[in-house]
Amino acid sequence: MPTMSAVVFRGTDRFALEERPKPVPGPGEAVIRITTTSICTTDLRILQGTFRVARGLVLGHEPVGIVDDLGPGVEDLFAPGQRVVAGAITPCGQCFYCLNGVHSQCGGESGGWRFGHTMDGSWAEYLLVPHARANLAAIPDELNDDEVLLVPHIFSAGLAGAESAGVRVGDAVAIFAQGPVGLCATVGARLRGAALIIAVDGIPGRLQLARRLGANVTIDYNAQDPIVTIRRLTEGRGVDVAIEALGQQRTFETALLAVRPGGTLSSLGVYAGKIVAPNETLSAGLGDKRIVTSLCPGGRERMRRLLALVANRRVDLTPLVTHRFALDDIGEALELFASHRDGVLKVALHPAVRDHGRLLEAAQVPVMLDDGA
Repeated sequence: MPTMSAVVFRGTDRFALEERPKPVPGPGEAVIRITTTSICTTDLRILQGTFRVARGLVLGHEPVGIVDDLGPGVEDLFAPGQRVVAGAITPCGQCFYCLNGVHSQCGGESGGWRFGHTMDGSWAEYLLVPHARANLAAIPDELNDDEVLLVPHIFSAGLAGAESAGVRVGDAVAIFAQGPVGLCATVGARLRGAALIIAVDGIPGRLQLARRLGANVTIDYNAQDPIVTIRRLTEGRGVDVAIEALGQQRTFETALLAVRPGGTLSSLGVYAGKIVAPNETLSAGLGDKRIVTSLCPGGRERMRRLLALVANRRVDLTPLVTHRFALDDIGEALELFASHRDGVLKVALHPAVRDHGRLLEAAQVPVMLDDGA
């Protein structure tokens, strides 16, 4: 039986590079050879034990690759050798939630998130894609892997923060945390027509990149009070939309305080504990504030639209891909990503088809969860 290399979850803070059987597609499925994938803060949360997944699961959920094999019912849309992406969220297109347009919740709460969660993910040489007709999208020939790597997850999630909040032309929008998701939310606010885009973070390099991607004001929270500055910029009202892209109590509170009466807080952060909305952040419940949450939209049509934005040069996401590693060097890649050293934002992983046999012993990973994915 053909085998492949894959990074396997072996318990809290433990993983191993192992040999696994190469997947075989069934009806409606496809197998893609992974050319590039990436590390996400969610992967660190799994290793930390915040998100529970089964031991023995292959991690990773941001796949870019080449069609290797197709199951029955997919051959009319795709062909072996074709470059494709699959969204981090893989809706079936037929369940109650999909038919009601909530594809990320396919089958139930967060059920659309399968890769590296409920089925083997993309930190491997090959990936089985379920519901391939609904989830594979062809990469335009002129685009390379770095240009599309953020499309399956991070770009889709960040843009959703602006979409779910209903950002309108001329709005004032503040984005709290400029990690990869927050930076893509900044891009999303620009694409939606916001007039005033305020990026808040404590890392100067990320604030500089936020300006490059569309923010016209940046706030270093180490140097100034974001609420004071935001109120000064908005004639005392607060922003129409605040996007929280970190997943911590302090940023949730600050973002809610920044929203004007009648405005919207769009929450993109993934929270590990209890979240509280203090009395003053909601104006004692009388402020008509709205809180919305979003899980990364997926599916073929979503991917097609995002790829079209990249292909037509409406967005350039390559500055967010800051480091590259072979899949064999996953331990070093995780340590760098978790430590936030060297200006790291997104780490690209490149599996290489090779002779197998090497095994990476289960390793310990330091987990620092404050970069907003």
